[in-house]
Formats: sequence, structure tokens, C-alpha cells
Amino acid sequence: MRRSRTIAAALGLGLGLSVTAALPAMADDTIVTFSITTAGLTINAPSSANLGSVPSGTTSISGPIGPVTVTDLRGTLNGSWTAVVTGTDFTTGGGTTAETIMVANVSYAPGPATSTTGIGTFTPGPGGIINVPRVAFTGTALQGNNSATWNPTLTVTIPASSVSGTYTGTVTHSVA
Repeated sequence: MRRSRTIAAALGLGLGLSVTAALPAMADDTIVTFSITTAGLTINAPSSANLGSVPSGTTSISGPIGPVTVTDLRGTLNGSWTAVVTGTDFTTGGGTTAETIMVANVSYAPGPATSTTGIGTFTPGPGGIINVPRVAFTGTALQGNNSATWNPTLTVTIPASSVSGTYTGTVTHSVA
């Protein structure tokens, strides 16, 4: 009798294992998240530019002012940005009327992009006199990070009444 109980127990144990094996395995899910944060929107332009020199009586001077770059690390979907340019009067000496070339005589031409990165449409602005803010460049339909670089040309119309000297003015680029 003892032997049959042992065999029955062994069979029962064997049956229990096979029943246990037929049950579904236990699982537990872990939901994992992470964030990509915005690193911002910046614009960089040369700290100075020299258009050269012209003899007295010349009606204008023109030249590139160096590369301007917008870097967009906001990681947007269908984003956009607009770079704007404005300027100040150009003065020499004491800044008297004869020593001042009004900003209304200064025009800006962005020219085409010299390089771009990322996905989007990058378009130069129409340019014009920078006595009021003018669109220099735009980025539209942007996806992820991107950048655009251009090398604008500045043209200064020199009034006949201007005196000789080294004229200094400021061209300001901003982006939003």
C-alpha cells in the first residue's frame, strides 16, 4: 500500500508540473520615457567688417560683411524662424552733419544661402534700406534641428557733402 501511495504521489506531482507548465508565464511591463529639450535659436554675425576705402567724390561703397548664421536647435515639427536686420547711421570724427551718413543711405542684400542643414525651406529676404527692420532670411516648414548661413552685401550711398574719414556704423541681426 505504501508503494502505491508513493507512485500516486509521484504521478500527482508529475501531473501538477504539467498543469503548471500549461499556465501562462507571468510578465510585467516597464514604460520607459525620455525627453529631448530645446537648446534654443541663435544668430551669429561677424563682430566687424571693413568695406574698404574709396576716393572722395565716389558715390557708393559696397561689399560683403561676412557670414551670418542662424542655428535652430529647438527640434520643432513644422517650425519657422525669421532673421531681421537693421542699422544705424555711419559717422566719423565728431559726428556732425557733414561727418554722418544717414542709415537711409545703407542698403542690405542677403544673397542666397551659402550653406544649410536640416529639413526645411530657407529663403533670403528681399533686402532694402535698413533704416527700419528688414527680413534678412527665413526658415519655414522646419523639422528637427537646422541652420542657414548667408553672406550679405552692404551698400552705402555716399552723399556729395560727406567729408573724408573712417565711418563706423552698426548692422544688427536678430532672429525669432
